[in-house]
Amino acid sequence: MQLTTLFSMQRELDAFIQQNRDKQTDVFLEKGLALLVELAELANETRCFKFWSQKGPSEETVILEEYVDSIHFLLSLGIEKELDTLSDWPEGEVEGNLTQLFLKTTAVIHRFLNELTMEAYQEIWIHYGAIAKKLGFTNEDIIKAYIAKNEENYERQKTGY
Repeated sequence: MQLTTLFSMQRELDAFIQQNRDKQTDVFLEKGLALLVELAELANETRCFKFWSQKGPSEETVILEEYVDSIHFLLSLGIEKELDTLSDWPEGEVEGNLTQLFLKTTAVIHRFLNELTMEAYQEIWIHYGAIAKKLGFTNEDIIKAYIAKNEENYERQKTGY
């Protein structure tokens, strides 16, 4: 999947958010934590780890929206560290069930936040690709949901979210 357009859209949204804020501070760690929180919210909506509950996962649209919430922060982190030269979603295999994928993805996010290398950044994308595959999301699903959420994020900023 091409990431160039998504990076461009995210760069514009980040600039819009930044220009409407009083403080011009480094928010890299806040974005890193936000990515981890969004990943946890995604896991929560899938309910993959809730062995004690018989309730099923949330609707696919809810899960997809949580997924692209993460993608916003993943793109933004890459932009912050000038890793937005990544033009295509890196491919790779990550084995495991959904719970294992969430745990592995958490670990690679922590690695990236400590190393700040392109290799570590690409590893996050590979893990997010494995999660998308496990959830049955196509590239088209992700792009359409990202664009819709991007528009929603602009509206939220305009209304004082």
